Amino acid sequence: MQEKTSAIVLHCLRYNDTSYIANVYTETVGRTSYIIKVSRARNGGVRPSLFHPLALLELEAEGKNTAQLRRVTEARLLHPLHSLPLDPFKSAIALFLGEFLHHALREEGVNRPLFAYLLHSIRWLDACEGSAVANFHLVFLMRLSRFLGLYPNLDDYVPGDCFDLLGAGFCHRPPQHGHYLRPEEAVFIPRLMRMNFGTMHLFAFNRLQRLRCLEVLNDFYRLHIPSFPQLRSLEVLQELFA
Repeated sequence: MQEKTSAIVLHCLRYNDTSYIANVYTETVGRTSYIIKVSRARNGGVRPSLFHPLALLELEAEGKNTAQLRRVTEARLLHPLHSLPLDPFKSAIALFLGEFLHHALREEGVNRPLFAYLLHSIRWLDACEGSAVANFHLVFLMRLSRFLGLYPNLDDYVPGDCFDLLGAGFCHRPPQHGHYLRPEEAVFIPRLMRMNFGTMHLFAFNRLQRLRCLEVLNDFYRLHIPSFPQLRSLEVLQELFA
C-alpha cells in the first residue's frame, strides 16, 4: 500500500551507510518519521539532498502508519524554495526552526490549520527580502503558540504589569514561582503579538532586544512543552544576528 502526503522536513540524519531517517510534519498523519534508502545508481532512489530543513515535499511511502518506519519510495518538491537554502541568514533561521519544530511538534497529530500555517510561513520566509527577515523567527514563534494552545492572554494587560511565563498572562505582582518578565521586558509581549509577516518590517528592535526576545520565547516554550531541550541551533542563530 502506497501512502502519499505533503510534508515539511524538520530534521534529517544519517542512519547507516545506505539510509537516512527524516523527521517530518505531514498534512495527513501529523508528525512522523520515514526511512530513506540511498541508491548507488545515478538515476535511482530518493535524493537525500531534498531533505534540508523546512523543505516542502510531496512524499510517497510504502506501508501503513504504524510504529515501524516506512520507506520513502518517491520524493519531489511540493513548492521549490529559491533563496532559503542559499541565503546564510535564512538557512540559519531554517536550521533553528527545523530543530525547534522537531521538538515542539513531537506529539502533534493531524492539524491541517497548523500545517497550512507552517507552509505559508516557510513560503513567506523564502520570498522575504531586506532587513525584515531579522524579525521573522520572532513573529513565527509567537503565532505558532496559538496553534499549540499557548497563546498569551492580553485581556488584563496594564502598562507596568509583569508577564507570568507559566501562566501565559499578565499580573500586577511578580508570581512566587519566579518565571516571569519584569515590566520593562513585559512590554515587548504585546508588541510581538501585534506583529505579523506583513508588518514586521515596521517594528524596530536593536540587536540586544531581538536576542532577548528570542531567548524569552525559547524559555516560554521550554516551560510549557515537556522534555523540550536546549537547542543547539539557537546559539548559531544568536551569533549570526549579533
